[in-house]
Amino acid sequence: MDRRLFLVAFRAGFAVVTLVAITAQTLDLGARGVLVPANFLSYFTIQSNLIAVAVFLIGAARWRTPTSATWDLVRGQAVLVMTVTFVVFAVLLGGTDVDVALPWVNSVVHQVMPIAVIADWLLDPPRSRIAFVTSLRWLVYPLAWTAYTLVRGAATGWYPYPFLDPANGGYGTVALYVVAILVFGAGLSAAIAWIGNALGARRGVTASAIP
Repeated sequence: MDRRLFLVAFRAGFAVVTLVAITAQTLDLGARGVLVPANFLSYFTIQSNLIAVAVFLIGAARWRTPTSATWDLVRGQAVLVMTVTFVVFAVLLGGTDVDVALPWVNSVVHQVMPIAVIADWLLDPPRSRIAFVTSLRWLVYPLAWTAYTLVRGAATGWYPYPFLDPANGGYGTVALYVVAILVFGAGLSAAIAWIGNALGARRGVTASAIP
């Protein structure tokens, strides 16, 4: 199979599976009378998976279009948020109710799709070199989500994850978690950029650095 066609099938397939998983979980919560749409859509897991789905579907649709530095950054953003989803769930949220009660859905959004997005970055590395400073732009979305979550939580009393709820140790504990995840995110951003640059250079496709 042509490499480009393989990537189209790979991206479209995993995007569809993830959309089906999120839809199935939404319907399950609704059938049990516990669906709160605003809360469900406020989970970082759900948002990051929807970002990844959009990136995969757009990537599959534009398979004949030459990639660009901007698109490389968009793809890198998806890799960052999905890797954070994978790691944070494994380290901090195992056994925690995060509104993905269906076991197969939990596996798709916390394991299968994150791994697929990481694999996609490795199989099709960026064409433009990504500098470390540039990779830090990927932290803007997680920081904005954190700010939104804390403000909304203070107003509604609902927090998507226990480590962001000040009822569990106060705002000082929350701040420590946020700083730790931010530091982890910065290191992860650097690693994603470095790996992408290294693989791109090995394939002879990496162009000038992204400003």
